[in-house]
Amino acid sequence: MASPQRPKLTVEERPERGSRAARRLRREGYVPGVVYGGGNGESTPFKVGARDLRAALLGGSAVLDLKVGDGNELPVIVKDQQHHPVRGEIVHLDLLQVRLDEKIQSTVAVELEGIEEAPGAKEGGVLEHVTRELNIEALPTDIPERVLVDVSGMEAAATMHLSEIAEPPGVTFLDDPEETIIATITVPTEIVEPEIEEETELVGEEGEVPEGEEVPEGEEAPEGEAPAEGEAGGESEGGGESQGGGGS
Repeated sequence: MASPQRPKLTVEERPERGSRAARRLRREGYVPGVVYGGGNGESTPFKVGARDLRAALLGGSAVLDLKVGDGNELPVIVKDQQHHPVRGEIVHLDLLQVRLDEKIQSTVAVELEGIEEAPGAKEGGVLEHVTRELNIEALPTDIPERVLVDVSGMEAAATMHLSEIAEPPGVTFLDDPEETIIATITVPTEIVEPEIEEETELVGEEGEVPEGEEVPEGEEAPEGEAPAEGEAGGESEGGGESQGGGGS
């Protein structure tokens, strides 16, 4: 039975099969899909107008009332949807028929709010959204469109776990509450520029005296070289020879 709160989606049966037929349908403005039966293993291929599909999915309800051709309306949920890698539009859709009085397991998106108000973010910390999807169990009519998480109170270096989040009415979280991290705020550390250390090492190397040689007190070695003993001795010997020749 249809509900006035649930979006309605009317589709046509799709006799065409294969990737070539699917590409042709997309060019004609359709989205190919399959609806799976509620526990009996049956499946029905269908095609739906891309605009009609967008309007139904924007209704904000996890359950849709699906009508295939002239058949009766069936409550279904979105089992899977494939998107174009560039344009982002839906290129294939899987729906699952459900019973409204039986709980099912599903996934729901996690959305953060209050990021700019978080004290840790104001102090220069980086907030990372770690878990973006949660596994839940609920009646089809209790499945929320998303789980909204308030992070406006997170301090610097804080970690928010699933255990800190209240379950929406009628919903049971299936993920480990202590192991599942929703968000963290990391404080950047100061980075010491390596060029400063390298420059200091180079200055030390240029100022070193070669092993086995010493600089006389009060004197400095010319930049880039040390005084050679042979050169200094040669000048002294030359001077002695000149004086001796004059004496004879």
